[in-house]
Amino acid sequence: MKKYIFSTIILFLLTGFFSCKKYLDINDNPNQPTEPPINGLFGNICQGTMLNEFRAANVSSYYVQYLASSNTASPTDIYDLIDASSLWTNLYNIMTDAYALNEIAEQKGSPHHQGLSKILMSINLKIIHDFWGDAPYSEALNYATYTPKFDKAEDIYTQCIQLLDDGIALLQKPAAGASLDASLDFIHGGNISKWIKTAHLLKARLLNQKSKKSDYSADNVLNEINSAYTSSVDDAVVTKFDVRNPWAQVAVNNSNLELDGWLSQYYVVSMRDTAYGIKDPRLPLETNLTVYGDYRGTRNGIGRGTSSGTQNRESVLTTNGWFSSTNSPFIMASFDEAKFIAAEAYFRKGLKPEAYAAYLDGIKINMDKMGVSAANRDAYLALPAVAVGAANLTLVNIINQKYKALFLQHETWNDIRRIDYQLPGFQMPANAVTSNYVRRLVYPNIEMSRNGGNTPKISDITQKLWWDQ
Repeated sequence: MKKYIFSTIILFLLTGFFSCKKYLDINDNPNQPTEPPINGLFGNICQGTMLNEFRAANVSSYYVQYLASSNTASPTDIYDLIDASSLWTNLYNIMTDAYALNEIAEQKGSPHHQGLSKILMSINLKIIHDFWGDAPYSEALNYATYTPKFDKAEDIYTQCIQLLDDGIALLQKPAAGASLDASLDFIHGGNISKWIKTAHLLKARLLNQKSKKSDYSADNVLNEINSAYTSSVDDAVVTKFDVRNPWAQVAVNNSNLELDGWLSQYYVVSMRDTAYGIKDPRLPLETNLTVYGDYRGTRNGIGRGTSSGTQNRESVLTTNGWFSSTNSPFIMASFDEAKFIAAEAYFRKGLKPEAYAAYLDGIKINMDKMGVSAANRDAYLALPAVAVGAANLTLVNIINQKYKALFLQHETWNDIRRIDYQLPGFQMPANAVTSNYVRRLVYPNIEMSRNGGNTPKISDITQKLWWDQ
């Protein structure tokens, strides 16, 4: 894992202010504040949550074959076991801060800070739920024990939803207590209305994730979507970075010959599939042409072969790409995602005309946001493989277009698992060490060493999590 830098402003605000309450009780200094500035803590959680979204996607992007390693038989490419201790640790660090923010905000009578702490807690907790399943939560954040029990994944899922419900209720209260510093809200700039919409979209995600379970309710999903975004202006997006967008750092690393951010063969072919006449106008915005005057991905598990990685023979994330330039927006939730969730819910209700309209809207909204010309957008929407018509629309059509629109977002790993990896043309990586697709991560070494007595012994990453069964 590469190191990414938090905002220097946030670090300055927090340095010397925040540590475990357990130790503050022992080392109480009456001349030093014993809690961090509430807005500085909130800003740190916003920034840290964005980075955790990136860290999660930097794992899952190889599993869904957005990216491929330049090295032959890289563990993430071939479904070998990986130690995601860094991701795990950073998730719990930010959740610990969110727990502290909730307590401080409650003490200060600041319902908006408290509500935001719960929404941000839910975002980080959901990543743990989605990647590992069972995990410490109920005993993990209050320092009561160094060896917290593992809560069942189903209970964590319920907690994620409850946190969002509680967050919405708190944000609907009048502002009180400490004022929210909009300059330190790196996601919505202090706009509480947008935060409420985001919470509803996050809840729709969670409800939609249970599509394989008997108690799945498309109506409940649509109810949340109806309270979520109404345009791309509402998107949860980070645009302020201490140095650059984290995907831009990946592109910089590659340009400095650290060979990172190579696009997979599957992704490039899916965007430029000549067999189906697909010529997706978004691909030129995401990467540059190779020396051959075309786009060429790298086969997962094969690596670069005889290429040195310096001759521009492969398609990679570039420093001028829409997702990977210095000031590119880092997208955490979006209006186009909401449309694709709605399309799936309508489809599962048997309302194909409504599903088809939402499906087309999702594509259009995404292309408009990326700056695709109207002519190129409409030409793509008219392709037979895209303009399938309401009667012929399938769930795979919806998830396939969502996969392309949500490029480099870890939520697509959930989608692909829910349809059992049945994307058109998707195949196991070369040199795979398993005979089935990856469904989860093993528990990281850091948790095994600190809390081995409670940590489940998992060695099979093809084992489905509860919602995937």
